[in-house]
Amino acid sequence: MQNSKRLILVYCLKIFDIAIMLMAMTASFILVEIPRSGIVWPHDLWQIKLKLINVLLLVLLVGIWHLVFLSMGLYDSRRIDRGKGEYHDVFKAVVMGSMLLLVVGVLFRRNHINRDVVLYFATLTFSLTCIGRFCLRMVLGWVRRHNRNLRRLLLVGSNRRGMAFARRVKAKSQLGYRVVGYIDDEFPPYHEGYQTLTIPLPYLGSLEEFDEVLSREQIDEVVIALPIRSFYEPMKRIIESCECQGIQVHLLSDFFQLHIARARSAEFDGIPLLTLSTHNLPIWPGYMKRAFDVIVASIAIVLLSPVLVLVALLIKLLSPGPVFFVQDRVGYNRRPFRMIKFRSMVPNAHLMQKELEELNEAQGPVFKIKNDPRITPFGRLLRKTSLDELPQLFNVLRGDMSLVGPRPLPLRDVEQFEENYLNRRFSVKPGITCLWQVNGRTATRASFDAWIEQDLEYIDHWSFALDLKILARTIPAVLKGTDAH
Repeated sequence: MQNSKRLILVYCLKIFDIAIMLMAMTASFILVEIPRSGIVWPHDLWQIKLKLINVLLLVLLVGIWHLVFLSMGLYDSRRIDRGKGEYHDVFKAVVMGSMLLLVVGVLFRRNHINRDVVLYFATLTFSLTCIGRFCLRMVLGWVRRHNRNLRRLLLVGSNRRGMAFARRVKAKSQLGYRVVGYIDDEFPPYHEGYQTLTIPLPYLGSLEEFDEVLSREQIDEVVIALPIRSFYEPMKRIIESCECQGIQVHLLSDFFQLHIARARSAEFDGIPLLTLSTHNLPIWPGYMKRAFDVIVASIAIVLLSPVLVLVALLIKLLSPGPVFFVQDRVGYNRRPFRMIKFRSMVPNAHLMQKELEELNEAQGPVFKIKNDPRITPFGRLLRKTSLDELPQLFNVLRGDMSLVGPRPLPLRDVEQFEENYLNRRFSVKPGITCLWQVNGRTATRASFDAWIEQDLEYIDHWSFALDLKILARTIPAVLKGTDAH
């Protein structure tokens, strides 16, 4: 009965998606092509003759659209993950389908399928599809809260992880799961996780009785919360039994007590993987960040080119030596790169650093002197205004750096790192500006721990909005020049 209802719902959803696609396509032609053709809606619209080739192409597009949505898993059950990532998958499906629509228009020389039509079509389809699926999820949530459209869930394992999962399932009644009970080799009242439940679960039997429980309780899905190391064989037998009977199995993947890293599932050439990563930069936002870096850096270089030329001339006129200071810095994933700055010190200043080590005012492995004798008079002005950092825009274009990110450190500083957690700052690209610069700039440099803390805070809470906020705060911080040198 559950499967038949599920199939009906899937078929209705497929019809809905195709209907949205056809409506969006019709609306796109009305918005773009009909005004250009001088047709007055709605009287003249009915006078348009449908050609056989157009009808065949429409059938082809409907089939392609359906296959694209199917390939993105948009008709799979997403009940247990509350539809997480569904809108992202809808976006990818719409983009792919729209590109295929444009390709079909070019191949079959359909001039009415142009860029404007595809843009309108993609926007309308994505918006209407998301609205429809949101409404559907709300309706299903209401139905499930009233004890309809429920799926019976069996928990395997009564440890703390398993019972915490059962407690969350009970709290999310809109998901439509009913935990019918659990099986384990240890009797519930004495187990560590049993007391964490507000409403105790029925004990249905031991692990050896799994098949009997399945046939007796009419289970739809199974969740395994057993420790892998000590229960590998029982888990293997349970998974094989579910596979034979066509029952969906969920394996709790929080095997380790992670504090920062997050787990996500992936697949490589048909091999399932569980990825543990502290990196908080998803694929599409990462592409958006890179595109933003390239566009802004390019525009900045063009607009600031007179300033770049003027600063270069003044450096050459006011002090002997090269215009640029190029140094090896540690970048993304500890890969070294050549960072470019306007030279603000005397030539060969790096050779004088060993003699000045005892004057270092910074805590930790970094080297900073407020009144560094190696800085030229014009170089002091460059540092106060941060003009010496402008050539790093070329590093951004090359992909070695980003506009926003932890500042790149010299090899000398990184070699003195003693704690492993400090290396996490290299899990993202270094940047021209970051939190520690807008929160006091050099005043923060005196405390290496505070500096690193803000770098890690940026990595753990990254968002595109945070980058924009930091860039907006960088401009007044530079103009103010507080504590800069």
